[in-house]
Amino acid sequence: MKVVDFSKTNSILNQYVSEIRNVEVQNDRLRFRRNIERIGEIMAYEMSKEFTYSVKNIRTPLGIAPVSTPDNQLVISTILRAGLPFHQGFLSYFDGAENAFVSAYRKYKDTLKFDIHIEYIASPRIDDKTLIITDPMLATGSSMELSYQAMLTKGHPAEIHVASIIASQQAIEHIKNIFPEDKTIIWCAAIDPEINEHSYIVPGLGDAGDLAYGEKE
Repeated sequence: MKVVDFSKTNSILNQYVSEIRNVEVQNDRLRFRRNIERIGEIMAYEMSKEFTYSVKNIRTPLGIAPVSTPDNQLVISTILRAGLPFHQGFLSYFDGAENAFVSAYRKYKDTLKFDIHIEYIASPRIDDKTLIITDPMLATGSSMELSYQAMLTKGHPAEIHVASIIASQQAIEHIKNIFPEDKTIIWCAAIDPEINEHSYIVPGLGDAGDLAYGEKE
């Protein structure tokens, strides 16, 4: 399974990642959301290079111009709520895509133990389409696994792109074991080495949902 780690190459994407991690910067919610969105935009551009293209003849006011454009039918799926600005970054580039939304949350048994629950899914059929699942933080990979299983109730995609901003190495290995190897690519802005006892990514950036939209009760 191909894993793309953008932190291994030099690009402006790393600047936006540094700002969403930085405790001196990240509490500006507007800037935090916009940086998440920017990362989604850059990732969408890079992802588009993996699509299938064909030449279309486009009529201009003065003639016909052959242009190679993507043929993929896209469905962009996001995990609420932290995934919304990341999703918007992809949608800004893939503006003709269909969209899906999954509500997944941690239900704590105590301060350290929790289960992942799926409450809601709204999605088109995904049979033979290109499924992009976006989630800014992949800590254990459990939310991504359950969201993927929920999406499979809507059909079976031709190919899958798992997009995350910061993932733990543990989550990457989990996704590799769960998703079909022959048709999945994992895209990450950075991969961090570990998670702590609360299953937060270290060094990570904290709670992306709270930083984007305010603390929840």
